[in-house]
Parts: sequence; structure tokens; C-alpha cells
Amino acid sequence: MSIEAVHLTHCYSEGSALKTVALNDVSFRIEEGEFVGIIGHTGSGKSTLVQHLNGLLKPSSGQVLVDGEDLNGEHVDRRALRQRIGLVFQYPEYQLFEDTVAKDIAFGPKNQGLSAEEISERVHYAMDCVHMDYAKYAERSPFELSGGQMRRAAIAGVLAMRPSVLILDEPTAGLDPKGRDKILTMLEELHAAGHVTIIMVSHSMDDMARLATRLLVMSEGKIIAQGTPREIFAQAEMMTSIGLDVPDAARLCRTLREKGYDLPADLYRPEELKEHLLRIWKELPVRCK
Repeated sequence: MSIEAVHLTHCYSEGSALKTVALNDVSFRIEEGEFVGIIGHTGSGKSTLVQHLNGLLKPSSGQVLVDGEDLNGEHVDRRALRQRIGLVFQYPEYQLFEDTVAKDIAFGPKNQGLSAEEISERVHYAMDCVHMDYAKYAERSPFELSGGQMRRAAIAGVLAMRPSVLILDEPTAGLDPKGRDKILTMLEELHAAGHVTIIMVSHSMDDMARLATRLLVMSEGKIIAQGTPREIFAQAEMMTSIGLDVPDAARLCRTLREKGYDLPADLYRPEELKEHLLRIWKELPVRCK
């Protein structure tokens, strides 16, 4: 499934003195199987953008095309399309409400009118995807879980709908390092398995360096750059100019280059920086080691 934004513009409070342009002539295309990261400072339009991608918001002008079909077309079944495009809001655990984890995850499939057997299969599948053992967690109250477990249970509720595209808005916000790593590992495995196209909004450049295959950079409602993480993170001055940082490895690499170390300018992953530093170490004269 492909998703394409074509000259997408969205204004809040249109027709009033409080009119605010949240998206301004945004165009891009996401192909099936990609892991696309959307980055930008607070207020740049990221959350507004992703809410257009499954039809929660309608554009003031422009289109969102899903497999070439206008998501907001007159005769389009938006409900059916939304089931194929799962959206996980910030702090999705606030939407948990059933008395057991399994019932909460089953809520969406049940509303689709699926058989009990199919619902059970989907609950097992979704819990497996988010690393929650069915026997251990299915009958527990979601409100007895840790913050990270609640977050994963809420994501499982979206995965149980078997979306072709999964959109996540700051999925690790507010989590401790352990909970954050579990979410990232789960997304990494989900994408590697080829089950779903992923679109993720995040303020963490290290998370994007770890997961994304392509980045869209937003500022003041526009996409000002897009490319691979290597291409984007090599533009440190551009990132700084819009209030963003680069991953820790890229920042350390830049500092070492300024001190004269022979390192490529586009390093951004810890493992590749480590590899080059070991190379430099091995090339040093014995007396310097």
C-alpha cells in the first residue's frame, strides 16, 4: 500500500482572525515496506500531518492518495481505509478501558464483526508482536501493567486490526530507557518481518538513526528536506537552524573530525563510528597505544 500527499494544506480556525496554517503545500510519497521517520521541532506540523494520513483530519486543500485513491473522495469508504492504516497517538495507554488486556486488544476486531476464532487468533498475533506472553498477560487488567507494558498493549490493539500501514506519534514519549528499548525493538522486528509499512513521528534522532530508512524533515508546516538518515544527518547546520539535533554518534563524529581525526562526514550510527575508531586505533604507532 502506498500513501501520497499531494499539495496538502491544512488551516485551523479558517475564516477567522485566529487562522493558523498548520500544513503548507506538503507533497511526498511513501512506498510499501518503508520505515519513514517524520522529524521537526514542536509545532512544525508533524501530528497534524499524520492525522491526515488515515482521514482523521480533512485537508483545506490538496489530497491524500492511498494506492492512488483519494482518501477524502466522495464515494470512498473511509472506514475501510482507516482499518488498513493504523494510527497510534501519543500516550495511547490513555485509551485503554476494558477489564482485561485481551478484551482491550480484541475490541477493534470484534467491531469488525469477525468470528470468535479469528478474534482470538488476532489477539494472540498482536500480543506476540509486542512481546507480551498471552498466558501471563491476557487476563490481567491493563491498569495493573507498567507504563511500558500499557503502551505495548495499546499498540497491540492497533496491530490486531492487521493494518497495512502503522503510524506512530512519539511512541516512546515518557517511557524509561527499558520501556523505550522494548518499543523500539518491537518496531524494528515488526518492520524487518515485512508485516507492515511504518511511519513514525519522534523527537529522538537516535531512535530515527536506529530505525528509519527515510526521513521527512518539517519546519513551519512544510517539508524542507527528505532523504535517507545518512543524507539528512550529514546536514548538521540545517538541522540546527530549525532547532533539531543530530544523533549522538554523528555529533561525536563531527567533534572528532574538527580535532583532526580521519573520519567520514556522514557517520551517524554508533556501530559504524566504533568500527572507524578501531581502525584509527590499529593504525596508530605502537608507542602511542
